[in-house]
Amino acid sequence: MILKKNLVFINIILILLSCSKEEVTKDYTLRGHVFGTTYKIVYLNATNNYQKSIDSLFYLMNKSLSTYIPTSDISKINRGDSTIVVDDLFTEVFQKSKRIYKETNGYFDPTVGNLVNAWGFGPKNVKNNLTEEEVKQQMQFVGLDKVSIENKKIKMQISGMYLDFNSIAKGFGIDVVARFLNNKKIGNYLVEIGGEIRTKGSKKNNKPWSVKLVDPINKDGNKGYVNLNLSNKSMATSGNYRKYRLTEKGQKFVHTINPITGYAIESNLLSASVIASLDCADVDAYATSFMAMGLEKAKSFLEKHKNIDAILLFIDKKGTLKEYRTNTYK
Repeated sequence: MILKKNLVFINIILILLSCSKEEVTKDYTLRGHVFGTTYKIVYLNATNNYQKSIDSLFYLMNKSLSTYIPTSDISKINRGDSTIVVDDLFTEVFQKSKRIYKETNGYFDPTVGNLVNAWGFGPKNVKNNLTEEEVKQQMQFVGLDKVSIENKKIKMQISGMYLDFNSIAKGFGIDVVARFLNNKKIGNYLVEIGGEIRTKGSKKNNKPWSVKLVDPINKDGNKGYVNLNLSNKSMATSGNYRKYRLTEKGQKFVHTINPITGYAIESNLLSASVIASLDCADVDAYATSFMAMGLEKAKSFLEKHKNIDAILLFIDKKGTLKEYRTNTYK
């Protein structure tokens, strides 16, 4: 009888101990600066603040892929150092870029780095107005098919080529953070860097994650163009309404370089917002390529790729803001 009472007492103690060890969860919102812009990371029902871990991931991203850091791997490669052994982050971005380069028939091309610099939108920030001959000269360095990875080292067919993954790196950085949160069994989160977003699950009370699309005509307004349900999706927006420059004669050059022509001339397409259940790096790259393609080619691409949704904002011949939406968002 005494033994039975002791066993009951021990069981009660074990239950109390297990309850006392139950981990307390809370919601976290992390904010800061990275990749030359701001970020916001919201994740729910977590046991830890992962700020330090995420800072470490950003550090590794910059060390590998930032063209703005002279000591990064990509900066050394762009200066002609062929001894650099690229890491897994670099390799994944490169391979993903290769695939999208082929899918878009060269409209997404990270080898436009020399042209980006030449037109005055790169780290060197030299404001040039290129002649037709100078554009032609720069085009010899364009073409991702001229670059490969062999034994974890970058091989370029032409010396002097310049890699620039900035048009995919923000989205990829979001994916890296999302994978980390997935590994920590976080079921509900939103990761945003510079306007590119990836979400999982939902907000509190099962409300969907939503985003306000920027109005390119009134880009500094608070109203926005439209609110979108973004749960379990990635979204990226590319546009030329913020990053551009005007010459003394009023000529406008935009930061999206057309890798087919080599020119930085604005089309009637103001912005391309791409939404899909894909990696954010993918939609980031597609958004950039649509801006280079222009409206009609972008529409044609979307008609063939039904797994990708988009909202394209453009100016018609009368100067009126118009939109094209894929079926999901019509």
